[in-house]
Amino acid sequence: MIAYLRSALFYCGYICATILWGGLSVLIAWILPYRTRFTFIIGCWTRFSLWWLRTTCGIRYHLEGLENLPEQPCVIFCRHESTWETLFLQTLLAPQATLIKRELLLIPFFGWAFALLKPIAIDRGNPRGALKKLISDGTRRLQDGVWVVLFPEGTRMPADQLGRFQAGGAALACAAGVPITVIAHNAGQFWPAHEFLKTPGTIRVKISTAIVSQGHTSKSLLKAASNEMFSLLGEINPQIRRPD
Repeated sequence: MIAYLRSALFYCGYICATILWGGLSVLIAWILPYRTRFTFIIGCWTRFSLWWLRTTCGIRYHLEGLENLPEQPCVIFCRHESTWETLFLQTLLAPQATLIKRELLLIPFFGWAFALLKPIAIDRGNPRGALKKLISDGTRRLQDGVWVVLFPEGTRMPADQLGRFQAGGAALACAAGVPITVIAHNAGQFWPAHEFLKTPGTIRVKISTAIVSQGHTSKSLLKAASNEMFSLLGEINPQIRRPD
């Protein structure tokens, strides 16, 4: 019962903050320069959300491998298990452009504010067009000094299963000539996808060394990134399984 109450308290604060800050961002942030806009919209809201999560639900994190992040923005492949990593990544990498389905931009307050941050919004019903948009928009973002963040499994995965990687991120890295950095974690054990109840504990986050794209085809680069993700996840959760 206490765990349910703590989770309910978190959502009350989280939803109120999203409405308040999303509305304020739509009114004010559009006049700010892009990098300042990112800090205003995302920096304040996500840091509050993670602090509130820690305060109400007792969920913390431990980060390993921060020194492995390249000095220049690159393509980021992050494990997708929860909502937690979408918040955490915004505090780790700034500014960033996230690959999202375009329907997310229609969500009141959240989507309206998110649209101001120049995400790479694609139509999943048009795979060929989505790939072209990812490569063209992603290359421009990288050239402008913006990190490009993808969840290569495409959807939230169970904590004990690695999903098949989609090809777009590796194609972007090869086209732009930048490395891929892999980020693994076990947030789904504490904030499971599509579940209300949250479990106190410490999320482990591991950052890989950069995987250079030079000398790789997009297919071989994708395989190297998938192997790296599986290796990192195995250090966090020995029960992890590859896709059948």
